[in-house]
Amino acid sequence: MGDLKTVKCVVWDLDNTLWQGTLVEDPEVVLVERIRSVVETLDARGILQSVASKNDHEPAWAALERLGLGEYLVLPQISWGPKSTAVRVIADRLNFAYDTVAFVDDLPNERAEVAFHLPDVRCYPAADAPGLPDRPEFQPTITVDSRRRRAMYQAGFHRERARETFAGTDEDFLRTLDIRMSIVQATEDQLARVEELTLRTSQMNATGVHYSAETLRGFLDDPGHEVFVISMSDRFGSHGAIGVVLLHRHREVWHLKLLATSCRVVSLGAGATLLRWLIDRSARAGAHLAADFRRTDRNRMMEVAYRFAGLTDEDCACVRAIGIAGRDGIEVLHIRPAPQPAPTTMTVEAPGLGGPVVSGATP
Repeated sequence: MGDLKTVKCVVWDLDNTLWQGTLVEDPEVVLVERIRSVVETLDARGILQSVASKNDHEPAWAALERLGLGEYLVLPQISWGPKSTAVRVIADRLNFAYDTVAFVDDLPNERAEVAFHLPDVRCYPAADAPGLPDRPEFQPTITVDSRRRRAMYQAGFHRERARETFAGTDEDFLRTLDIRMSIVQATEDQLARVEELTLRTSQMNATGVHYSAETLRGFLDDPGHEVFVISMSDRFGSHGAIGVVLLHRHREVWHLKLLATSCRVVSLGAGATLLRWLIDRSARAGAHLAADFRRTDRNRMMEVAYRFAGLTDEDCACVRAIGIAGRDGIEVLHIRPAPQPAPTTMTVEAPGLGGPVVSGATP
């Protein structure tokens, strides 16, 4: 696949693309089975799907429901505005980079309009739609969360609407969610999902480094390394596996090689909670904490999270002693940790690197 990124979301035109026929001319549009199969296959692979169509919303949505397609779609954009605007809205709401979005349309002028305004979006003619699942960019790593991805995003939209109607502060709202974070040591069965997290996360990825399942398997067999998988849930449902931590523990310093979390849980404070847990655990072990950070064009938020947690550019002897400074554009941030208070907006179940620990908000 080279540098070709996996598609995270397919945006469909409707007329003569997702269905056959033009709705304003004939309300009895039809769905051919090979396109239904494509929709179901992409959904099972965890690729989200949406719509950018020039139609009246109400009859178009009614047709989608009649054809059994409505449940597969997130954030449909059905109006008479430019399709580039619709695609931009979908990508921005999902927080996806434009080069992970695909647009499918039967009309060359519509594809050209999207390509002109959003050159990173990949555009495909409707005639190519039946073969999309066979293309490498539509073949992500399949994990236990893949089939649930659409449902998890839909639950997120329900959560957003609940926040809009909540009168209190953000912190008060988070307390109503009954958020639970689980931090567990990765197992062999979870390696595919851990690898996927290193690939899919970009904004909340400290280094942008992809770790293959084979490399991660080597860390599982190394007693000096810890690989953690982080999952979350709340009253709206499961978020699935949302983060990964790769830690190399030395006697005087813990080396955080990777911290990556899904952008879906940024507003829930997932990254900050993980960092506080690591700082607290290293403090109780009497070790400093050193974290790799490599700037990318997407991960400014992760640097802010590290800095806000108290990590600095301090040139500590503990970092020099284990020889981790100045590698491949990677900066090493450092903190002399202190014990951290328990989180107030979620309950954390995590190993104490010596035993289980449960902390945080009580139900």
